[in-house]
Amino acid sequence: MLCLNCQAEMRRFGKNRNGSQRYRCDECAKTYTDESTRPADNRRLSLDKTVLCLRMILEGNSIRSTERLTGVHRDTILAAIVEAGEQCQRFMIRATHNFPATDVQADEIWGFVGCKEKTAIRKGYGEEVGDAWCFVAIERTSRLILTWHVGKRTAYDAVLFTDKLRHATAGRFQLSTDGFKPYRTAVPDSFGDTIDFAQLVKVYSDTPAEEGRYSPGQVVDTYSVVIAGDPDQDQICTSHAERSNLSIRMAIRRMTRLTNAHSKKWSNHEAAFALWFAYYNFCRVHTTLTDETRTEDQPRRKTTPAMAAGLTDHVWSVAELLAAVA
Repeated sequence: MLCLNCQAEMRRFGKNRNGSQRYRCDECAKTYTDESTRPADNRRLSLDKTVLCLRMILEGNSIRSTERLTGVHRDTILAAIVEAGEQCQRFMIRATHNFPATDVQADEIWGFVGCKEKTAIRKGYGEEVGDAWCFVAIERTSRLILTWHVGKRTAYDAVLFTDKLRHATAGRFQLSTDGFKPYRTAVPDSFGDTIDFAQLVKVYSDTPAEEGRYSPGQVVDTYSVVIAGDPDQDQICTSHAERSNLSIRMAIRRMTRLTNAHSKKWSNHEAAFALWFAYYNFCRVHTTLTDETRTEDQPRRKTTPAMAAGLTDHVWSVAELLAAVA
């Protein structure tokens, strides 16, 4: 075996802890092994153990409960989530690029990192602490998550989100959002007059003090506002996006209200969302979707949003997802 550095002949130099033969160059003193001691993605766990930990996290378990059940240290679990989440984020950009959407709904879901915004302002923390809103765009027909963005609930982040949505879609489609006012300028700035855009504005009643500070006001009325194009009035709706928010609350432990399982770092928060959205699109069977390609003599089977959107032809396992994103 020749040295990769100086091309001199190398000699055997024992074995590493995995049993792979090591070699040493006497000219430049560099050492090499026959095989990589770690997979290409630097995963510290075996694939089976990694899949088990991630499946438990994706089913709503906390980091520490997963640690107790699997015997894997919480830091290792968190490292696996961050690594897989970053890879899923890049994968989602490629997978949903220029998707021919027809009816898209967008909504925001509230969370926080470290502490709530009021405390972050009082203590003078930076931007990556406090309220963390996740903007989500879902395609109504296939239930496919097209894009998402984690940030503050500001006009700036609304523009970042709509720019991501523009890159994820192709052609003319109808977009429905809630009454968040920055959308009225952010969507035209990103799309111009190439889509039909309307908002569904909800009117809330005053919340009685005895209901508690976490209780939302009761919706007493709704009305639609056409912002651009000619949207179908009967299709102006955000119900599917709001139902997706419920799935997020139920499946991502750090988004469960009134617990101490919230994210402590912004990067961990984003990685957990990225992992969930990729899992939701490609691995999680949606109970309202059926495979329309099955013949009449075959029973219809439930499908994933990615199958309904034509991005794949089968339900992915978590192991298959990890291999695809890596």
